[in-house]
Amino acid sequence: MSLSVIIIARNNEPTIRRCLESVAWADEIVVLDSGSTDRTLDICREFTSKVYQPADWPGHGPQKNRALDLTICDWVFSIDSDEWITPEVRAEIGAAMAAPGDKAAFMLPRRSSFCGRYMRHSGWWPDYVRRLFRRGTARFSDDRGHDRLIVNGAVGRLSQPIHHETVTSLEQLIDKMNSYSAMTARNLHESGRSASIFTALFHGGWAFFRTYILRAGFLDGREGLMLAIANAENSYYRYAKLALLVKKTVIGDK
Repeated sequence: MSLSVIIIARNNEPTIRRCLESVAWADEIVVLDSGSTDRTLDICREFTSKVYQPADWPGHGPQKNRALDLTICDWVFSIDSDEWITPEVRAEIGAAMAAPGDKAAFMLPRRSSFCGRYMRHSGWWPDYVRRLFRRGTARFSDDRGHDRLIVNGAVGRLSQPIHHETVTSLEQLIDKMNSYSAMTARNLHESGRSASIFTALFHGGWAFFRTYILRAGFLDGREGLMLAIANAENSYYRYAKLALLVKKTVIGDK
């Protein structure tokens, strides 16, 4: 069985080499870049000739589907540019492809770090993500922000974790929060959702309570508190931006 790896990237010079080195054994690596201005493209071309840079950015899900459409192997493994896998994950992927049984896809646990600390609680562990699938059995959702892999068939579980360097600094966190909250607000607006400032306050408060109390973020120490606050802010801004989009649409219709 052959394996294609797909990666979408943009200005990931600090992390992309580690990612590519961890999957260099695959039969094919396809990279779609969305306008990198650092050395990301040069690094990617050290590992594969299949590096593409489309003129537009349709969002995470559509971009991954573009990469998927360029693959030729029997199986596909999707990995983010700030993730990497171990030899143990490689072995488990090989075993799953060799004897998948009735499974069309497999999910893997993901171990993520936040400002240098691997989170054991806060809803971040084991954080199963669907990443390995038989080509032709799955597509990514059209979400601009956090996409989902939609599988037509049974999904199994592997045990070895993907490693994920999520956030290394508060500056990076703020940039991500602004970008993702804006994309999610647009998705919600286009689907006909509405919100008010009170909706935003409620979702922000609930996000903090869920992360810090229900998901035991307090056991992750200082970083657990920082993450709970970040989740609250991200949720608040998502719905606050949605409320402003709704208001702008109403004013424009008058």
